[in-house]
Amino acid sequence: MITLGTASAPPGETDTGRLEVGETRDGSPVRLPVAVINGASDGRTLYVQAVSDGDELNGLGVVNRFVPRVDPTELSGTILVVGVVNYFGFQVAEHRNPIDDRKMNRGYPGDESGTTSERIAHATFQAAKRADLILDLHQGSTSRMINETRVRCGVRHRLHGDCLELAKVFGCGHVLDIKGPDGQLARVGPNHGIPTIDPELGGCVGWDEESIRYGVEGVFNVLRYYGFLDGEVATDQQIRARGFDQYGAPAGGLVRFERELGERVSAGDALFEVTDVFGELKGRVTADTDGVFWRTRRLPQVAAGEYVCSVGTNVDRY
Repeated sequence: MITLGTASAPPGETDTGRLEVGETRDGSPVRLPVAVINGASDGRTLYVQAVSDGDELNGLGVVNRFVPRVDPTELSGTILVVGVVNYFGFQVAEHRNPIDDRKMNRGYPGDESGTTSERIAHATFQAAKRADLILDLHQGSTSRMINETRVRCGVRHRLHGDCLELAKVFGCGHVLDIKGPDGQLARVGPNHGIPTIDPELGGCVGWDEESIRYGVEGVFNVLRYYGFLDGEVATDQQIRARGFDQYGAPAGGLVRFERELGERVSAGDALFEVTDVFGELKGRVTADTDGVFWRTRRLPQVAAGEYVCSVGTNVDRY
């Protein structure tokens, strides 16, 4: 019998339930939606979570699609799922937890006596620590971004190669291989000996079916490659960026992009221009180095100095 919160499944069965992680302002319990898929045969454990940022819903779309498709009678091992981590942010569609104004994915491994976010991080990390592999499903907030997977442990980490392999198996096509900030699950998981990746499934308002499809395929790639399910997985080469340049607006106005997401750019190529309300050019920004056009803001209006786009740099394939 495998249990997570109130979800409890014997071998060959799936169960859903709730994981209590704290209380609301009126004293009502905060219970996160969880699932346990307990395979009919022994094997590894995979932990999957989504919506640690309250407005990033593509990961929830992946959970919504893949859980019903996994037949526990054909599964070797166990899948533990937390469908919504940032309970408070999710309720109001905000990126951060509005109760303590914290970004949830900066609080791992958490603190059972800490802030609201730290308590949730602690409870979910107790589940994640039971796993052999961790998938922390994200998206590029509400901006526009390519589908990519992030390896956040850093190139000197002893599990760097294992995390790169997991990212290649997941197979979004692009990998950002840069050490992440303290408190990210994709940093803390490897420190506890668990290969962990942070798939960033596009970027949108609400959710995007194409990015969700990438995520569902990625989860099943992992399940087959690591022996949870039968089947072969072809691991394609990934385009990897090991740097990230961000560009701001040289003037206030309206942005016109000169490149498409995922397009290769060379140093000196035009990335975007800014015009006034009537189309008069006010400024043009070019790439400082070669790279891949990775991410852009969604709205066209900008103030001088406001973020506009990012280019992945130091690009190779592996």
